[in-house]
Amino acid sequence: MSQAVTKYNITAKLLHWVSALLVIGLFSLGLWMVDLTYYNDWYNTAPYIHKSVGLCLFALTLMRVVWKLFTAHPDIEGQKWEIKAAKTAHFALYLLLFSLFIAGYLISTADGRAIAVFNWFSVPGFGSFIENQEDIAGIIHYYLAFTLIGLAALHALAALKHHFINKDNTLKKML
Repeated sequence: MSQAVTKYNITAKLLHWVSALLVIGLFSLGLWMVDLTYYNDWYNTAPYIHKSVGLCLFALTLMRVVWKLFTAHPDIEGQKWEIKAAKTAHFALYLLLFSLFIAGYLISTADGRAIAVFNWFSVPGFGSFIENQEDIAGIIHYYLAFTLIGLAALHALAALKHHFINKDNTLKKML
């Protein structure tokens, strides 16, 4: 006999909260670094950190998707429309993340150089596929990042609404 899963396992919780912290950190770093001037000490370091952490988040997100596919997780609580909205929002969060990773890769490798990840290894660059690739991908990356942060904030507000207004276990399952 199998029992219904009532909360997320420790791995899912760690993947969720580490991902959330990395997304917020990358967003903050990205906003800060775009205004750095050539003479700022962080001009080269900030993008290096942003790319390295971004690629680590990519690997973590892949792992998270695989974990989600092969591990039992609790049902989403709420009314029918809330369940549909939650599933749509989760799908959109993953879609935005992977779109951000692709756009970031296209920005960073447009000149054909590889991306060094904390000097552990390098991800090869294939150069430009289209004219002005780094500029176009940069604009897309920028707006996707704001969209991701907005949806993540909505996701957090929904969890708080379930906790404080509905008084259900939505938030407790991930804590």
